[in-house]
Amino acid sequence: MDLALALAVMIAAAAGPAAAAPERDVRNGDYIAAVVNQELVTAGEVQRRLERAQAEAGRSGARLPPESDLRRQALDSLIDERAMISSARDSGMKVDDVELDRAVQNIAQQNQVSLEVLRQRLRDEGMDYLRFRANLRDQILIERLREREVYQRIRIGDEEIEKLLESQRQVAQAQAETNLAQILVSVPEGADAAAEAARRAVAEAVLARVLGGEAFDAVAKEVSEDANRARGGEIGARPASRLPDAFVESTRGLEVGAVTPRLLRTGAGFHILKVLARKDGGVGRITQTRARHVLLRVSPQLTPELAARRLAEYKRQIEDGSKTFEDIARQYSEDGSAAGGGDLGWASPGMMVPEFEAAMNELAIGGLSAPLVSRFGVHLIQVLERREAALEPKQLREQARNVLREQKFDQAYADWAKELRSRAYVELREPPQ
Repeated sequence: MDLALALAVMIAAAAGPAAAAPERDVRNGDYIAAVVNQELVTAGEVQRRLERAQAEAGRSGARLPPESDLRRQALDSLIDERAMISSARDSGMKVDDVELDRAVQNIAQQNQVSLEVLRQRLRDEGMDYLRFRANLRDQILIERLREREVYQRIRIGDEEIEKLLESQRQVAQAQAETNLAQILVSVPEGADAAAEAARRAVAEAVLARVLGGEAFDAVAKEVSEDANRARGGEIGARPASRLPDAFVESTRGLEVGAVTPRLLRTGAGFHILKVLARKDGGVGRITQTRARHVLLRVSPQLTPELAARRLAEYKRQIEDGSKTFEDIARQYSEDGSAAGGGDLGWASPGMMVPEFEAAMNELAIGGLSAPLVSRFGVHLIQVLERREAALEPKQLREQARNVLREQKFDQAYADWAKELRSRAYVELREPPQ
């Protein structure tokens, strides 16, 4: 049997929210390990979760805590899940049959079998099909509740937004590039007052020529005493961090094409500067990306490792031309973009979760990512297009809000799960003697 189906059978076979499990089953040694509100956690579920963690650690080489600690972690995670399911039901949240049918269809497709074959395999393993569907429904409920409740808990104040925007402006300013040209009239080190005055007079005469309308580059080639003389004094585009502070300050308010109206004195001598070009560091401008993806949602029926293997196979099929990205997305992807071939539309920075955005930004146009795990599941990403876009102040603030929201999500989720657990009725049961 395929690993995904085997996992589905093992997990769904355990007494879950949809099953009224007996307190103890002498034949298979299973018993109720915990009661969470009206939901049950069985020892069999705990054992299977522990074994799955051990198997995954064995494949990845990760180090695990002692088995007693690992078992306690497995029990805790199942208790948290039951608390979430209970909360979702209390709130009236539901998963309709159409959505559930699609989830079942996806499991069949991931196992490359028909629905009838899936049903038959479940029957062969002694699995009740209704219980199988109920466990899938619960997984969808947990994800939907998490997204709704956690985002509602995140509060972002105007001061936080302004602080982030100011930080972005400072970074952009440091990254902004200015292309300067200079004419240098050098002053020998240790020159006396008379020698310096003579050199100043030469520089003032040169400045007058430039301000009088002579071509800066022509004058620079004639009189400048620096290494860029042959290029008309052009220094080249550089960020502020790679220019002398005195150059940055002297040209800060100048328009492109303007010349400093006064001489600049440094240790090298007298400088006349011209701003040839400016390239801002991106304040108010962003790079938008249009990407598409195939999403496989992680559940007890589909581990992250198995989902990644599935997506790696889809990637191979796309690369060898046996299938198109659009067809695979329409057939297998488990989100609303599936009908459109996985197209996510144009995304600005901060719109995607950080791990997705980081992987997307590393891709060239047309490139395919390796399978990527996010809080939503496992993705295969392809970048279709990129473009530069200008943002209005309102859009800049909304972008900053999105960035801050994602930064706060993990902590908000941990706090929410802890709060749900504290409000739940939890009864731990000793193993039967």
